[in-house]
Amino acid sequence: MYPTGGSFRGSRGACFSQIPKKNLQPTSAPTPTSSTVNGDFDQRVKSTFKPKVSPKTLIDRYMRKETNAISLLHQLAQTLQFHLEMKETVTPANVTGLYFAFCAVIDGVEYKTGIGTAKKEARLNAAQLALQDLLPTLETLDGPPPLPVKEEPSIPDVHPCRAMLERKKSVNLQIPHAVRDQLTKLMNSHPEYSSCAGTIAAFILQTSSGYEVVALGTGNFNTKESISSNGRILHDSHAVVTARRSLMRFLYRHLLMYFSKNANLTEKSIFQQNSSSSSSLLSLKSGVTLHLYVNQLPKGAAQVLPKLRLNPLSMLAWQVNNEISLHLSVEGKVFSVFSSTHDPCTSKMVSMSTTDKLTQWQVLGYQGALLSHFIEPVYVQSILIGDSDCSEICSMERSVSQRVEGITSELPMFYCMMRPHISLVPSVASSRADGNQLTYSVNWSEGDSSLEVVDGLEGKTIEDSPFKSGCSLASRLCKVAMLHRFRLVAKEAQRTDLLATTSYRGAKMMAKSYQESKNILRAYLHQQGFGSWVDKALVSDNFTCE
Repeated sequence: MYPTGGSFRGSRGACFSQIPKKNLQPTSAPTPTSSTVNGDFDQRVKSTFKPKVSPKTLIDRYMRKETNAISLLHQLAQTLQFHLEMKETVTPANVTGLYFAFCAVIDGVEYKTGIGTAKKEARLNAAQLALQDLLPTLETLDGPPPLPVKEEPSIPDVHPCRAMLERKKSVNLQIPHAVRDQLTKLMNSHPEYSSCAGTIAAFILQTSSGYEVVALGTGNFNTKESISSNGRILHDSHAVVTARRSLMRFLYRHLLMYFSKNANLTEKSIFQQNSSSSSSLLSLKSGVTLHLYVNQLPKGAAQVLPKLRLNPLSMLAWQVNNEISLHLSVEGKVFSVFSSTHDPCTSKMVSMSTTDKLTQWQVLGYQGALLSHFIEPVYVQSILIGDSDCSEICSMERSVSQRVEGITSELPMFYCMMRPHISLVPSVASSRADGNQLTYSVNWSEGDSSLEVVDGLEGKTIEDSPFKSGCSLASRLCKVAMLHRFRLVAKEAQRTDLLATTSYRGAKMMAKSYQESKNILRAYLHQQGFGSWVDKALVSDNFTCE
């Protein structure tokens, strides 16, 4: 079930992107932009972005002061096809006075912070600082600039661009191996649930020590139950959602370690107080990055697009938007929010598709509202797809990244559109589940002594689950459990302001920046023509730990 190898089908990922840098805009007449759904899409884009001026010429103009730093960065981004955004951030802790602060974000990596008494000045200074790091790497490199990552052993006698690709290929092989090893270990301990691993997702933590799976989930269903008002029912048990909630448990665990009175535990935590920031929020330690592995293309627009083989000249932009629109997951089926074949009001349980949730998390972070009281947004740097039936990632790129391209400048501090590197990698598990356990979902996070098995249709732990929270069979991933952990961390962190509210909804609404970012994101998606986000009933969050 768990192969030791597999044919590697690599992808150059987001930093070598060949997709347009603008969202499709609704129009009433056919336009060339609708070619994004045609089979010759990549060739058209290559032609569109074929550089007319070499990077060396652009740099020479900058050195002669014929252009400024911001212009050069944007020109290099277009020529070398990397993703660039100028992100407003916080002033360094050692800076006093009223200053604006910006940093350049290139393919999701933040460069040094520039400050100024005006935003224009701060952006310019940030661009100059980014170029100080970039220009030396462009002397011999014709492709996208390498990212400022932790120094690794050099690969001798290899061109810098080739060396970077070799390291990328190594990462794309090591992560699936880590997932397979962890999955095998868990399933060997509980072989009776090995057939539950048909659809799997896992979060992998990368440190100087290597790659470690810290959260894992399987599953493919929503509950058949109506919206729960007590927070003890899991409404969505799809693999990525289950793995993400398991990741949140992992983050809570490390926050408790950080705020403990034990210096050894604090040191082992993945979190740190950012000395270069005046913010009280914790951040991941330097050199710690997060990756996501899935063995199937997520449900929603990511699965719809590969099926499109339409003539662009006969397709209106609104039809394109309809295909890459937001999607609803209802009783195992997926519908566009524009679909007339399904009325969400007629179903007990409706949730947004997994693809849409990934889009949201790449903007708001995977930590959610409650954890954002303590930490900066946590993003994944790469999404690795181990789907043996998948041969291209364009659909995933367009759905997760392109729909929200350009939103960063509208977001509050710390939030941005983090464009993940998306790659095809070897599969680590069969995507077929046993019929008797088809609705079961398994969850685990680093530090757990055993698996928890949830019936996705019931939204509760099964009677024979290796781990059970109690006689109510409420999952350890349910909202009440998350609220309990939130209050534990708030107590350890001595956050009396957070302890003053007892309801789940109240605690979420107190996360002002997170809620502001969520509202901006949903308004942005609607304005771009991708439809309206469907929220669950507000009553579902009005509960307490009691």
